[in-house]
Amino acid sequence: MIGYCKSDTLRTGPRRAAMSVAAAALALAAAGCASSSDGSVAPAPVPAATGVLVSAQPTSLGAILVDGTGRTVYDFANDKNNVSTCTDVACTANWPFVPAPAALPASLPGVAGALGSTTRPDGTRQLTVAGHPVYTFAGDSAPGQTNGQGQILNGGLWTVVSPAGAPITNVSPAKAPQGSTGGGVY
Repeated sequence: MIGYCKSDTLRTGPRRAAMSVAAAALALAAAGCASSSDGSVAPAPVPAATGVLVSAQPTSLGAILVDGTGRTVYDFANDKNNVSTCTDVACTANWPFVPAPAALPASLPGVAGALGSTTRPDGTRQLTVAGHPVYTFAGDSAPGQTNGQGQILNGGLWTVVSPAGAPITNVSPAKAPQGSTGGGVY
């Protein structure tokens, strides 16, 4: 019968614990740098809820604007001259507008586009960035999602918004709707 020696436990116990901690740290580091099976790099970190009206956040599409809850902000190509054309029930159900506060900040860190507002037909104020009315997308269920990017809905192209307030029109082939080239001019 093999004897059990308390000193063996003391000698290997700390080493085993250190190896377990090192293995766990390595697994966490690998998860943070994971790539998919096709060799692509893992997506950028999920934008954080900042509570700020809008902020610039890094994503797989580049730096984009998100609202105070971390939800992606979109531009509608059909909007012209600082006026929202997404005003009917079907459009506003899919594309809720970002409300403008009564007192707009002169600027926000990381946001290069001029902040402004437009009055909607019902009298509410909608935020504009560089003269573009901005929206979120009902199809984005969590911060960091960009499911509205490149969508052609409600008669026009929807794109994420750059910190300068310009639409970002690059669309990955997997997300491009049928018949869409991903382009578009505001």
